[in-house]
Amino acid sequence: MRKLVFVVGGAGAGKTTLAKALAGRRGAALLDMDTLLRPAAVALMMQAGHDPNDRDSAVYKSLCRDLGYRITMDAALENVAIGTDVLVVGPFTKETETPDWIEQELLAIGASLRDVEVKVIFVSLQDEQHYYNRIVHRGSELDQWKLDNWTDFSSSLTKRELKWNIPASSVLYYDNSKALDDEALEVLEKFIYGKIE
Repeated sequence: MRKLVFVVGGAGAGKTTLAKALAGRRGAALLDMDTLLRPAAVALMMQAGHDPNDRDSAVYKSLCRDLGYRITMDAALENVAIGTDVLVVGPFTKETETPDWIEQELLAIGASLRDVEVKVIFVSLQDEQHYYNRIVHRGSELDQWKLDNWTDFSSSLTKRELKWNIPASSVLYYDNSKALDDEALEVLEKFIYGKIE
C-alpha cells in the first residue's frame, strides 16, 4: 500500500534530518516544506518590503504559510498518485488540528485512507532548552525571529494531539533529543513499514 508519512514538530526538533535518513534507507520521496517554499517566500517577502529571511512573523504567515502547504501537498499527492512513498516535513500545526483535512487532501487524487497508508511522526525534544540549543547551534538566519521572540515562539513547542481519523498505531511520538543512530532509525523504519527485512 502507498505510504504518506508526515514528519511534524517544532523548529529545531530535527524533523528534516530524521526524514532524510529514513527516505534514504527506502528510496522514498522527501518533501520539505521549507525547501519547497523558500524561493517563493523570499520573493513575496521582498515584494512586500519585509525581511526575506523572516519565517515566523504574522506578516510571513499571512503571505506565505498557506502557499507553502499547498505547494508541498500538491507535490506529495502527485508522488502518491504514481505509487511513490512520500515523507513530508513541516510543522502542519493547523492541518493536524483539522479532523477531515487529510481525507480531503487524498480526495484530490481520487484516493482515501483505505488505499493510502497515512502515518504521522511527531518529533520533539526533551525540553525547551534542547530546542533553544539546537536552533542556536544550526546558526540559520531564518531562525533569528525565533531567538529574538523566544517567549512567543516557544509556546508553539507544546505537545500536540492529532485529530485525523487514522488509527492510534499510525501515530508515533518520537523524542529526538539523542543522536540519531542506526538503532533509532530501525525503530522509525519499523513504525512506517512494519517488519524490516
